[in-house]
Amino acid sequence: MSFQQSFKALSDPIRRQILHLLRAGPMAAGDIAQRFDVSGATISHHLSILRDAGLVLDEKKGKYIYYELNMSVVD
Repeated sequence: MSFQQSFKALSDPIRRQILHLLRAGPMAAGDIAQRFDVSGATISHHLSILRDAGLVLDEKKGKYIYYELNMSVVD
């Protein structure tokens, strides 16, 4: 993870809103997508950028993927 990736991830308002949502705790990708008026594919893309920047962690549980803040980076 580089500073450039982190700043790119934080440059988009939707990604900042996703991080704000995840402050309350882990959420399934579908639950995150329901909060926005964009396609699921768009949210998936934003989540990928956040994950690649190391800002969120993902964990597959059954058929769902849950995302949570990477607290070691946030701190």
